[in-house]
Formats: sequence, C-alpha cells, structure tokens
Amino acid sequence: MIRTILTAVLVTGLAFTSPAQSPKTYTIGLIAKSQGNPVFQAARVGAMDAARELGAKYHINIKIDWRTPNEEDAQKQAEAIEQLVLAGADGIAVSCSDANKLTEAINSAVKNGVPVATFDSDAPASKRFVTFGVDDTKCGEQVMDELAKIMDGKGVVAILAGNQNAPNLQRRVKGVRAAAKKFPGITIRDVYYHKETPQDAVARIEQVMQANPEITGWAMIGGWPLFTDHALKWEPGTVKCVSVDALPAELAYLRSGHVQLLLAQQVYEWGHRSTEHLINKIYLKKDPTSVIDVSPLVPVTKENVDAFAKNWDKWLPK
Repeated sequence: MIRTILTAVLVTGLAFTSPAQSPKTYTIGLIAKSQGNPVFQAARVGAMDAARELGAKYHINIKIDWRTPNEEDAQKQAEAIEQLVLAGADGIAVSCSDANKLTEAINSAVKNGVPVATFDSDAPASKRFVTFGVDDTKCGEQVMDELAKIMDGKGVVAILAGNQNAPNLQRRVKGVRAAAKKFPGITIRDVYYHKETPQDAVARIEQVMQANPEITGWAMIGGWPLFTDHALKWEPGTVKCVSVDALPAELAYLRSGHVQLLLAQQVYEWGHRSTEHLINKIYLKKDPTSVIDVSPLVPVTKENVDAFAKNWDKWLPK
C-alpha cells in the first residue's frame, strides 16, 4: 500500500514538473558605417566574441544581427534601425554617419522599447542610453599635440577630415584647431574633407599637395588614405604625419617612415563593449555609470608596431 502511494505521488510529481527550459535568446542589432572598412569588421568580431562570452557566462543565447550598409549611407542606417525594431531586436548598437538623420530613428526605437547604444560616432541629441568611443575633441587635440612635437613646433599643417557631416569628425577638427593655437610656429592651411574611401582620400591629398607644396605636416583625424598602398608620395620624413587608427595597411607607413605616429582607436572594443552595455541593460537591468564611456587612444610607433600588429590576427574575421 505504502509503495503504491509513493509511486502515485512520484508519478503525480513528474506530471507537474515542467521540462527544462531552453536558454532565452537576445538579438542585438549592429549597424556600423560601412561593410568594407576594417575598423568595423573588427567591431563586428568584437561583438560576436562578446555574444559568445556573455552567453556562456549568463546561460543565454545572444545573436548579433549585422545590418551595416555596403557604403556609408545614413538613410540606410536609419532604415536598418526601423527594420530591426520591426524584426523584434532586443537592442541596437550604431555608429552614426549623420547624427541629424539618425536621431529620429534612434528615438523611435527607444520609444518602442528597444534600447540603443552608439559607438565610434554618437548622436548626442538622441535618446541613446550610452555611447562608447574616443573623446573626439581630445582626440583632435592629441593628434595636433603629437604632430607639433614631431615638427618641432613649426611648419604648415593640413587637416584631413573625411565626412563633413560626421559629428565625431567635426569635434576632432575642432580639437586640432584648438591645440594648434598653442604653437605660434604652426599654421593650419585648411581642413580637407572627402568621401571616406582610400581612393578619394589619396586623390584629395595629391590635389592638396600639388596646390600647396609648402605643407610640411598632415594631421589625419582618420586613416583613410593609409588603408591602401603607396598613398603618400613624399620622401619619408620630408612631410610629417600623425594619423588616427592603426589598421594593418597603415602599419606599413610607420615601418617606411612616411608616418611618425598612429593613434589607435580600440575598434574591436566598439563591438565588444557595446554588446556588454546592451546585455547589461536588457538582461541585468543595469544602466552604465555614465552615458559617455570614453575609450583611450593607443599610441603606435615604429618601436612597438610589430607587437601591436599581432592584435589584428584576433580582430579581423578569418
């Protein structure tokens, strides 16, 4: 009798025991500026790595939904945000090509319950809950400070500045100009904008150098021309150059002496850290300590270039 009762209780208990639940899946939309730029490829790898690491840590599934346009196009980025919201994404990270065009899309996503983080290039007037990247004004100041030091505080400097509408680049230009005022022997010839492809950047430099042969220094707030071979036509050392970013192709210019210093953004961390912020908010219900999460620049010189190059074995997709 007792055995029968115990058996009945056991069977009844099993009937009310729910099967083991599968881990919950969270989808993070990742929207960079352009597919082909290695800095954004590294960011994508960083996001994928963070998804795997955090998924294992919290016993959840994290999916990275890459929605980056082939070429820089703020309107397509805005459309990608809208599509991700409609597709049920849990969070979005975006590098803004044009803050004005993306603010409304970001705000709409947030209104619909989808938190948005920005990286690399912010939309400061939007309702994004965090932004991760360099302090762009200080970045510009650091480029100019280092270049002036290399130029012994005198000479004519050109600023290469990429997309005129990108808010992060506007702040970097402001930083370069502000820092240049500390050096009375430095003259800023002008700021030169261009479409953000290596070919357009190289053509812009050649055009500027032909028209202004007196230029003895380039402050590159982005490394666009250095993403391709043989971009700088001057003899090594005759024109000084400091550039933001330190992609594999750029490292050759340090080794050749055409560039004296690269200031590397933590591009892998753009994706990794943004994914961390979003999972903290979505899964842990935890907000960042500050809306602005500053990523320091990493100086790369001829002396440490080989050690730094090893990072790219990890950062670029295989």
